[in-house]
Amino acid sequence: MAAILALAGSNSSTSINFRLVKLTVSLVQEREVQVLNMANYPFPMFSEDLEKEKGYSNALVELKNDIQKSKGLILSVNEHNGNPSAYFKNVLDWLSRLDRNFLEGTKVLLMSTSGGKRGAKGSLTVIENLLPRFGGEVITTFSLPSFYENFSDDGILDATLKSEHQAALETFLESLK
Repeated sequence: MAAILALAGSNSSTSINFRLVKLTVSLVQEREVQVLNMANYPFPMFSEDLEKEKGYSNALVELKNDIQKSKGLILSVNEHNGNPSAYFKNVLDWLSRLDRNFLEGTKVLLMSTSGGKRGAKGSLTVIENLLPRFGGEVITTFSLPSFYENFSDDGILDATLKSEHQAALETFLESLK
């Protein structure tokens, strides 16, 4: 059982949000962290007909179980046209059908990034308001704007943003004690 589960809300093999998740996880010390690459989780688009016909995939059940076994969730969401990606919204739809309270008792560090100056804040806000419906508690948020100017393999380049990211992570970790 991982104390913290970490993932991005993107199924892209080149996800910048997954890169932000991996950086964040690299800063976590003395805690067990399980990192999931959602590019390895292909879920069909939710439909009630499909749900009735085929039920829930093993991958979905395993994802729900991983979430529920964890005390905390590090999540970075991508943005398509100001909203969460269809992929991530679909994952939430499936999970909520399997168990409406799949995030019950889970504390969340919610992040976002994009190539643009808003840092996927539209998506972050939508998801921040949505997660409590499933029992999640968003402890803090962090948005990284202009990913390609502010991020490298060495981490976050802008000192202020780096400090904000570290503070968000520390607040989240402190909430898990």
